[in-house]
Amino acid sequence: MMFRIFLTHTPETLPLLFPPRARAELAKHCDLVLNPTGKVLAGVDLARATTGCDLVIADRQTGIDGHFFNTATGILAVMRCAVDISTIDVDAASANGVLVTRSIPTFATAVSELAVGYMIDGARGISRAVSSYRAGQNPDLGMGQQISGKTLGICGFGVIGRQLASLGQALGMTVIITDPAPGTLQDGIKKVPFDTLVATSDFVVCLAPSTPQTAGLFGARAFSLMKPDAMFINLARGELVDEAALEQALDTGQIACAAMDVGSAPDQRPVSGLASRDDVIATPHIGGQTPQASEGQAMHVVSQVMQLANREIPSEAVNAAAATRMQARFALSNPTSRSTT
Repeated sequence: MMFRIFLTHTPETLPLLFPPRARAELAKHCDLVLNPTGKVLAGVDLARATTGCDLVIADRQTGIDGHFFNTATGILAVMRCAVDISTIDVDAASANGVLVTRSIPTFATAVSELAVGYMIDGARGISRAVSSYRAGQNPDLGMGQQISGKTLGICGFGVIGRQLASLGQALGMTVIITDPAPGTLQDGIKKVPFDTLVATSDFVVCLAPSTPQTAGLFGARAFSLMKPDAMFINLARGELVDEAALEQALDTGQIACAAMDVGSAPDQRPVSGLASRDDVIATPHIGGQTPQASEGQAMHVVSQVMQLANREIPSEAVNAAAATRMQARFALSNPTSRSTT
């Protein structure tokens, strides 16, 4: 089954988030159409650009709303080349019979390594010293901290949390976690209530999923419980943090410093007000941006396309039962076969 596929990525993000090897592999079996506009598309504009295509492979910047699904009547599936599908209107997709899939978290190692980098930077003041030298100044001789022997608190014990816990233990840290359903814990790791975690950890790392229940999880109350010499790190989503409360906690010395790869700015990046502070280490949503992580996700999407070509619904589909357009294509391509749902 041959598909015509539209890649939403802009020229800037395409080589980073859907690398050449993945595109070359797709091109062996499908007709690829690249985003011709050089900008992030949405709604009717995206629907117009995908005319004649069967599948859309969407990058994390591309929001796909009801206007798109109501207009793009020929699209069979939207395939997110990321784990997060919060900017895809899955209900609208299902109402129009469009399949939605997501990729797998191939970025666990990359994100957990970034967390370790944040911790070392925060404990030793590396960024502050570098900034001073680059500004032609001599940095202050401050006393740093060893992270060995410190307590690492991980809020959200998924695939990244588990990887980070192992790295923390390897560095000699005590690891505690909070999660409503953590599964089997590694040796030496203790599950504690949220309040205990924020109150006793030297490094608090937010890795919780973004849900209505976790919105604003880290607010004024949580920061008030933290140690004054503690570091807060957000590698999850910006909406989990009350950014005004975080700024207040930094201003008043409730916590020592913070680090973030995400925030409420476009593309889930940190906001400039926080990112520009001397007591904040900020990066522009690069947690999973390594060749291994990026290519891993893209190649997984390629494998999903191959499954669809073989009349199989990928296990990462989030609305398989509602994918009536794809089921109809399956039936047309081989009327005697039954599709896998």
